[in-house]
Amino acid sequence: MPSHDSSFDQTRSTHSNSHFQSPNQVTTEMKSKHVSFKPSRDFHTNDYSNNYVHGNSLPQQHVTNIENRVDGYPKLQKLFQAKAKQINQFATTPFGCKIGIDSIVPTLNHWIQNENLTFDVVMIGCLTENQFIYPILTQLPLDKLISKPGFLFIWANSQKINELTKLLNNEIWAKKFRRSEELVFVPIDKKSPFYPGLDQDDETLMEKMQWHCWMCITGTVRRSTDGHLIHCNVDTDLSIETKDTTNGAVPSHLYRIAENFSTATRRLHIIPARTGYETPVRVRPGWVIVSPDVMLDNFSPKRYKEEIANLGSNIPLKNEIELLRPRSPVQKAQ
Repeated sequence: MPSHDSSFDQTRSTHSNSHFQSPNQVTTEMKSKHVSFKPSRDFHTNDYSNNYVHGNSLPQQHVTNIENRVDGYPKLQKLFQAKAKQINQFATTPFGCKIGIDSIVPTLNHWIQNENLTFDVVMIGCLTENQFIYPILTQLPLDKLISKPGFLFIWANSQKINELTKLLNNEIWAKKFRRSEELVFVPIDKKSPFYPGLDQDDETLMEKMQWHCWMCITGTVRRSTDGHLIHCNVDTDLSIETKDTTNGAVPSHLYRIAENFSTATRRLHIIPARTGYETPVRVRPGWVIVSPDVMLDNFSPKRYKEEIANLGSNIPLKNEIELLRPRSPVQKAQ
């Protein structure tokens, strides 16, 4: 038998490996050869943070569909129009209850104990500073004011929402209200009447100009099966001020989010702050607004209960809306 030359095998193996490499190895070598460490001449056109630093132009001013969020989506446009028409059809008289801040808790307690009033949707707070939200949440029996299932919307600036988060994480609160979603409202610029400004003790480099809302749920509600109570995925969690946003303590879009989400007709808005004449509190059909500066003082518990009895506590289902609205998938039983 011929003798086995191991040196020849090693040489042949080395030679074959250098010429017959795998595709991955070839691609890796080609990429490594063409790596350039020179700075790119093309700048990032969508770097709006850098654009704000150099041009003082806020990023939200460059959103293209800010005036019409459903532009290019005809199905969603029909859905918004159909829901707005139906909500107006099943809305109560615009009610306002003009009382002082110190009288808000006693008045609402009177409604609960003596008038037997409950609401399915309760909104607390607005887009103004110096709100006494914490005393309202701690002194008012919200679990008796809100029906089950019910929905609670709490609007505040960045600093106060952090304080409220600690309260909502409390074990007692967690048993009554389940924190579900966080909503955000962003003013268009610093000249906006909704711009919160800086606190005296705020020394951060980044200005906190957005408003936050915690949406909490009491009772049990399921997205996939409770379509007669809630319509999910209709609005986005982020809202930006538009040109047609009226000057006031509460932009109309804040109300529309709650109206589009819940089919309930019993809605209450509590504003524990003095807003003044420059930022008026306007009444809205389908809502009872409690505020020291609300523009109308016409609330009557008896009349309100009569209107709710005629309208019903929930907006009825409509085939057109059911076909247009986004659906949450039904989970399969395992």
